[in-house]
Parts: sequence; C-alpha cells; structure tokens
Amino acid sequence: MKVAVEGCAHGELEKIYETIQSIENEEGFKVDLLLCCGDFQATRNLDDLQTMAVPQKYLDMCTFYKYYSGELVAPILTIFIGGNHEASNHLQELPYGGWVAPNIYYLGYAGVVNVNGIRIAGLSGIYKGHDYLRGRFEFAPYSDVTRTSVYHVRQLEVFRLKQISGETDIFMSHDWPRGIYNYGNKSQLARFKPHFRDEMDRGQLGSRPCEDLLKMLKPKYWFAAHLHCKFAAVVPHDEVDDNSAEADPINCDARNLKQNEIGEDKEEKITKFLALDKCLPKRRFLQLLDLETPQFAEGEIRMEYDLEWLTVLYLTNHLTNVKSSKYYLPGPQNAASTERYNFTPTADEMEHVRNKFAADLLVPKNFTRTVEPYNPDEDNNGHTPQPKAQINPQSQQFCDALGIDDPVSLALIIGGHELNYSNALNESTDTEFNDSTTSMQTEHSSLNMSGSTGDALSPRQISPFKRKNSMGLNLPKPIAETEVETVATELEVMKNNDELEVGNSSGEETEKELPLGVEVINEIDEEQNVLNAKPPIKKFKRRNQSVYMNEDKEEEE
Repeated sequence: MKVAVEGCAHGELEKIYETIQSIENEEGFKVDLLLCCGDFQATRNLDDLQTMAVPQKYLDMCTFYKYYSGELVAPILTIFIGGNHEASNHLQELPYGGWVAPNIYYLGYAGVVNVNGIRIAGLSGIYKGHDYLRGRFEFAPYSDVTRTSVYHVRQLEVFRLKQISGETDIFMSHDWPRGIYNYGNKSQLARFKPHFRDEMDRGQLGSRPCEDLLKMLKPKYWFAAHLHCKFAAVVPHDEVDDNSAEADPINCDARNLKQNEIGEDKEEKITKFLALDKCLPKRRFLQLLDLETPQFAEGEIRMEYDLEWLTVLYLTNHLTNVKSSKYYLPGPQNAASTERYNFTPTADEMEHVRNKFAADLLVPKNFTRTVEPYNPDEDNNGHTPQPKAQINPQSQQFCDALGIDDPVSLALIIGGHELNYSNALNESTDTEFNDSTTSMQTEHSSLNMSGSTGDALSPRQISPFKRKNSMGLNLPKPIAETEVETVATELEVMKNNDELEVGNSSGEETEKELPLGVEVINEIDEEQNVLNAKPPIKKFKRRNQSVYMNEDKEEEE
C-alpha cells in the first residue's frame, strides 16, 4: 500500500492533492493513503477562522472549505492530527476523532485506527509544561489565553496512549520527540536551523511526552512536522533505557519482556523517524512510502477502530477532567491506594467493548455538514465574532455507543452553559457518505448496539452525565410552594458536591472552580426553573448601602 506523508498542511489541501496527482501521473501508480502531521487548518468559514491563534496576516481561508462544502472531494483517504495552527472550535467537536469532510478523518486529541491492517496512532497539539497537567476546560468562544491553551497536549491523552500494547506501525505527532536529533545528522540540522543549536545543547528541543511514547511504544515509523524542516533519524531500541524504566514503572515488566524477545530473535527493533516541512514551493513537505499489508487488495481501503484503543477509552472515562486546575492521574507511587493505574485491557474487557459495536469495528462514514461553509462570492468584510461551542452528532453517536463522556459537553455543563447541538444542514454530495448519514439519523446511531445505554433515547435526551449515577443529578418532584426554601438549600448543597466530584477524579479536594472565561450562572434563577415555582422574594433594607456599593466597585477594579 502506497502512503503519502505530509508535514504541515496549513490549509493548502488543494495544492497537496495536486502534487500527489502529478507524482501518480509521472510514476504510474496510485497513492492509497495520505497522512498529515498537523497545522491542518480545517476552517469551514470565517467564524472558524477567528478561533485560530495566529497573527492576523496568517488568517487565510485557504482551500479546506471547498472539501467541506462538497465543491471538491478528497481523492485519497486522508488522516490527520492537530497542531498549533488549527480551527480549534471545529476540532474540539471531535475529541475522539471523526470526519471533517468526506474522506478526511481527524484522529482526535489522541487516537488509534487500523487501515488495511496498518496500525496508526497519533497525538494532536504541542507540549507546554504549564498546561500539561490541566483538564480540557476550554471551549469556544475563546479568550486570548484559552485560544492558545486549547491545542496544548494534556497528560490524559499521553497516559491513554501508554496503555496500548502490541505493534504500532505508524505514530504521528506535531511535535518532535525530545532528543530525536541525537539519532540523525545533528550538525546538518544546526546549520540549516541555527536557532535550534542552543535548545539541542541544553536537551530541550522537542516534547518530553513524545519522547516517553517513542521509548515505550517503539513504532516502526514516527512522522512529525512543526519545525518546518525535513529531518530523518533512526532510533534503535535494542537496549533497555534504565532512566525511562524508573520514571515509568507502569509498563516496566512489559518493556523487559519485549527486550527479552528481541534478544532471543536477534533482531534489532528500530523506529524510523521523519519530520517534514510545510506545504510551500521548493520545500520538502511530502514523502511517499510503500508499506506491506496482508489485508490489502488494490483499490480497497478499509479503516477500522482499534479495539484495544476503544477499550482504553472506555476504562479511563472516569479520569476525564474538564477543570482548569492541575490534577494527577493514578500511579504506583501511592502504595496504600487500591486504585487501578494500569489500564492495558484484558481479553475479557476488549470482548465486552467489541460487543458494544456488535463485533463491527468499521469506522462509519457519518459525516454531515453542521455549519454553513464559506462563500467567497458573499461580502465578507464585516466583523466576524467567534462561534459558540457545538456538540457534533458524530461525537454524540460515538460516546453513546461506547459509553463515555464528551469533554466539551462536560465543560459546558459545569460552566453553567446550555449545550448547543449541531444540526445537519444540506447532505454531503458524496453518495456513500450521504447514505450512511441518512441511515444514522434515522436509527439514532449505527454505532449503538445491544448493551449500549440509552438506545431508546434520542441524542439530545441523553445527558453527558448519564453514566455518573453517583452525582445525584436527578431532579426532585414538584412540591408545594411552602417547601421551596428547604429544597432550594438542598439543591445548593447538591450542586456544590457535584462540581467537586466531576472535576476531581484524582481525589484532590479543591474549591468550586469554573473554567476560565465562563459566565457564572444565577443559582436562584436555576432553582426556580427546576421547581417551576416562584419563591417569595424577601427585600432587605441595607442600612449602610453606600458602604457596600463602594466595596463592590473596589473589587471589580
């Protein structure tokens, strides 16, 4: 199977596909799969453009909108991860992956899929230490701070990727793994990018989480972008890294077992690393590979969910955190704790998840347009505000089938915001996608199988909290007006407990804290809506009203 790898796309899809087509015509073969390593810029319209954290001069619609609108259709199955130049509101709608256009698939914050038997894993975003331990608290419209932090890698995705076992054929990241330059032509890289020299000398160039994943997963290929240059390296894994074993004892036994197997077979396990440039003339932004796969017939491409990855998502759902405060994941450091910290699935756990999908792991082609695409013929000179966060039907269907929670839904609810569900607009021009989408809308979800909770409910009736029974979100029955004050007090206590329990999966006790940039809801109004009754309003005469007013003004300043 012929695979094309692209560095930073920067929205130039049309040029990338034209380049591949010219190679196909010249060489006389067909490329079967395109992998893009971030900065994809899946901007559907001008609203999406406002969520990108880039200088004003780089705010360009480029050509992705043509594939979203149906004006053009991607000629090759395209799989991509996110970088730091992204329409973050669009990608946040698909935290576990999904179609952004017919034949163009996003892997999510992190993801693993199988294409004709080739196992492809990926991690979106870039690493920044000050946000790594936080939850996924951001949602559109973003502040200046959250517009940047939203694409920073978080510990939960890395933790989940560390649970997968077995062979990983391809790993995609936007960042380079830290220290990867030591396995290639470092001097040549320093001549080409002189400003890298100091970071390399200090051992700070690249991502620490990616370095850990490289040592643990040992994929056959690792593709990256971000630094806008082509760089190749070969990383041997024939020796146990004692430092990494001490730093991450969770999978130490599995790592030692693999090393023993390598010693017995006398085969050196290596990772071929390749970073590519951005899509510009005279830049080295594209690479072609010829990969062997036993499940490949010419012209046939089959993409499936990875069962082990699905099971890891299912087993770690309770670790989902949407608070802006830092928290810690379970680990072996607390010997007294009985909390599970190794989530590499057992055969029984994977079989349980397989049954949720009725043993059919084929990724459904359920793309639908949920916003109006950009129209270059319209007057687009006016001020365009940021859009509000939306809940994508693809994410609803996936979460309901697997029995997990959508992070954006949780963040919106905790922040006191109403969930904004996307509506399908005109159907896709791709008949294959169109038929699949229509079927899903009719049956609620082609993913929902026997054993899935909420089969009888429509997507909008299913709360993201439905699996958190301990949170006590069931509303009381209507009561007499005389009991309003008592119930209001109980609701206030219940509300405070819920907020502590949702965002505190690590067991830390923190004060009630809302994500940055969200509005505080009026608790009294909320209680009145719940009880459908108007409690008597007591008016207090404040003797020192002017003093209190002065204090309020000082606090606001």
